Amino acid sequence: MKNSTRNYLIFGLIIFNIAIDQISKFWIRAHVEPGSQGEIIGDYLTLHNVENTGAFLGMGSDFSPVLKILLLNVLPIIVLGVVFFHIFRDKSLDRKSLIGFSCIIGGGIANIYDRILYGSVTDFLHIDLGGVFRTGIFNFADMSVMLGMGLLLISNFKKKKA
Repeated sequence: MKNSTRNYLIFGLIIFNIAIDQISKFWIRAHVEPGSQGEIIGDYLTLHNVENTGAFLGMGSDFSPVLKILLLNVLPIIVLGVVFFHIFRDKSLDRKSLIGFSCIIGGGIANIYDRILYGSVTDFLHIDLGGVFRTGIFNFADMSVMLGMGLLLISNFKKKKA
């Protein structure tokens, strides 16, 4: 893949992930009552408006303000910066890894943006497949990060097989 095409792919995916997440959160904040629950597909997929002051599943929401800033803002910014520079430096990364890292960076930036601007992250989707599979309440940035992690795992397993 040519360098310019590669760079456009990286920047395009990061910006796309941030934009989709921020547009969806803006819509939720404007149209869904805080703390409410509505059906999208019965009880299987529901819509909420929850402000998460912690990280994944609210972990860290009871930390002191200084610890929250360090662990939920500063540390993720450093990690995302390192990953960002890594994907530009390492030209041997395959397409799945590039897409995976770009999704992780885009989703991470979107959630950090919320934490800095609002002091919390807006979460709004919940899946419950009758007790067989159930999630916490999440957003598109969370989905981007999970998709990115999945792509990295797949890419890594394919490399190990070869």
